[in-house]
Amino acid sequence: METQHEMRSGKLLGARLEARDLYFRIARCDILKGVSLVLRPGEVVSLLGANGAGKTTLLRLLLGLASPARGEVLIGGSPLTSLSHRQIATQVAYVPQVHMTPFPYTVREVVTMGRLTRMGLLGSPSELDRDVVRRVLEKLKIPHLADRIYSEISGGERQLVLIARSLAQETSTLILDEPLASLDFGYQSVLARHLKQLADDGYSILMTGHDPQFAYQASNRIALIIEGRVEEEGPPRQVLNAASMRRLYGIDVECVSISEDRVAFFPRAAVSEVLR
Repeated sequence: METQHEMRSGKLLGARLEARDLYFRIARCDILKGVSLVLRPGEVVSLLGANGAGKTTLLRLLLGLASPARGEVLIGGSPLTSLSHRQIATQVAYVPQVHMTPFPYTVREVVTMGRLTRMGLLGSPSELDRDVVRRVLEKLKIPHLADRIYSEISGGERQLVLIARSLAQETSTLILDEPLASLDFGYQSVLARHLKQLADDGYSILMTGHDPQFAYQASNRIALIIEGRVEEEGPPRQVLNAASMRRLYGIDVECVSISEDRVAFFPRAAVSEVLR
């Protein structure tokens, strides 16, 4: 396998994650139909699609949690099927959209859980583990939360803690499942800034979602998944427009350019109501 990265030496040297011609079926229903997608070091890719389009299934295949009927997933040039779950966890980190703990863990303890692939289930955190946890909390500007009870902080703060836990795994590839699910407007802006900075540092980031405006703001590249197929992908300015929004969600949309990297999308019916 290609050398993945060295977290303590500045910019990461990430591993390329690739889906090749993936097919997946459940009870005679085709969920994915020949999906191919490449995630390169140093970029944020947003996967947009309606409910049931196949986004979550694709994430499961990329994480090795399910097996395709056809096709393969590679990371660093190696087939995912040749790696153990522990090896995969040292290459790819997953950030769920909803996560609560049954016990009153502190934020520091939750982030330290990201070190389990390095220290083992029965291991105790070493000085190196504690140092990694401290650094990722500082990287995301949340060291003040370290001793707070995780279940008692806000949804936006929890999302940042889960990203910190993933960074503590010392992987260079992050997969986020609908990260806006519990974020208010302010934390959406905070998250966009952090994702861009992580990409600048060499991380590879794939996230699913429904909000085209956030995807436009935060992503280097956008892939549109429609009925189990990646129908289009490219830079946000090229991919996101009225025609693609209609194909994705079945509604007419007004696209208003605000600046070079900002576009607002409005359903045409809503625009008509405002103009009356």
